[in-house]
Amino acid sequence: MTAVPTHLLSGEGLRLAIIRDLVKTKAWLGLTAEANARVTATRAIVDRLQAGEHSYYGINTGFGALAHTRIAPADIEKLQENLILSHAVGVGREIEPQIVQLMLLLKVNALAIGLSGVRPVLIEYLLHFHNAGISPVVCAKGSLGASGDLAPLAHLTLGLLGLGEVWMPDGRKAPAAAALASMGLAPLRLKSKEGLALINGTQFMAAHAVHALLRIEDLLKTADLTAAMTLEAMRGSATPFDARIHAARPHPGQIETAENVRRLLADSEILPSHINCGKVQDPYSLRCVPQVHGAVRDAVRHARATVETEINSATDNPLVFPNGDVVSGGNFHGEPLAFALDYLAIATAELASISERRLYLLLGGDTMGEKKLPKLLMSDTGLNSGFMLPQYAAAALVSENKIFAHPASVDSIPSSLGQEDHVSMGAIAATKLLEVVTNTETVLAIELMSAAQALDFIHPLKAGRAIEAAHAEVRRHVAFAEADRLFHNDIQTALNLVRSGAPVEAAEDACGPLR
Repeated sequence: MTAVPTHLLSGEGLRLAIIRDLVKTKAWLGLTAEANARVTATRAIVDRLQAGEHSYYGINTGFGALAHTRIAPADIEKLQENLILSHAVGVGREIEPQIVQLMLLLKVNALAIGLSGVRPVLIEYLLHFHNAGISPVVCAKGSLGASGDLAPLAHLTLGLLGLGEVWMPDGRKAPAAAALASMGLAPLRLKSKEGLALINGTQFMAAHAVHALLRIEDLLKTADLTAAMTLEAMRGSATPFDARIHAARPHPGQIETAENVRRLLADSEILPSHINCGKVQDPYSLRCVPQVHGAVRDAVRHARATVETEINSATDNPLVFPNGDVVSGGNFHGEPLAFALDYLAIATAELASISERRLYLLLGGDTMGEKKLPKLLMSDTGLNSGFMLPQYAAAALVSENKIFAHPASVDSIPSSLGQEDHVSMGAIAATKLLEVVTNTETVLAIELMSAAQALDFIHPLKAGRAIEAAHAEVRRHVAFAEADRLFHNDIQTALNLVRSGAPVEAAEDACGPLR
């Protein structure tokens, strides 16, 4: 490597906030000296045991249903290569290179714990790929989420062996052998236990979980912001966000969301303008924002704790302990992640569901006071359809989310001639979660652009200072719609805005950091 590592992995202490920073800065990774010493010591144990009289699973035996078949010393390396070739059966779409980069990072951190029995040079190869931004092509489907993410991790390993294809940093595909040559590396020859250590593990599921959680954490603030903007445009009540209500039911997420909305509504001219109107209570999609958004926040909190435990764990099998014990177990089973991923899909789908209901309210308009909010958020409807169809698109995405929110973890199909008779299906939970996240980002983007349109009809009365700042940021990219136009383009622009975090940043510049 030509650059000095800027972050050293140790197998412990890796948190989502750290990973967010590592991804943002494209940090070079390395191993701590302590981790390297652990890896070296455990490898010496494997080298000693493989030549002995006893059989050790994965070291001098076959795999799965062939665990009782002893392998001759001369065939150990061929066994490891065959393992990778036979298990690289991934199908379906090719996953995003940024998720593959997370797989590389998380695999290095798991091996750094020093219980896997691999050589330090194997970890160096993984680091070379990560630090060069070279991502082996990995397919999305084929893992059962137990016995490790076997198929996707086998595809990840192919790159180290000079087999298959990789994504280069410039986005083009290249043969893995050419990528290795560009780094000055020969194809890696796997030694005993190493193929198994590479494909036994939950790094496919975990990388998806990390990637999804980082996006969902960003959506939490966006959801609070869009809800507050819609509340102002609908001339709803701030009373349901009174801190005393939430102290009486002190779920952390509920308290955080209510506080965010109060900060966003600060200095509003719209709220006092209708204080004596005839409305008694707002619909639930406005009034219960703290309870719904807050429950999502608490689900994310739970999932984050599970994922952060997982990414600092040894999840292969068998584990090689410092005293020389080689112990078979089931840390590769993805059930903890599968539950968390399913829970996240349900929670994230609810962010979209309540957002679409607020959007539907906006389309109904109102005739309160001097400033009228027209139906379909456009003055000349009939000739124009207004924002009718963006709501259709949001409704379609919310309905699709309901399908994706069905838990994958309740299913299991036996494999390996019955040896692997219960699996987590966590990889399916992982890939469908990303669909839910993408749909939810889009629904919130549609609400954001629609709430901005509605707020223009209420002006010159001003919403909260932070909401006006976010509105101005939206208007820098999406113009007010006087008449029908190609709303597809507006939705894509608004989606890019949501993903950039720019409206939230504008709001926070005005009101301080949101929770």
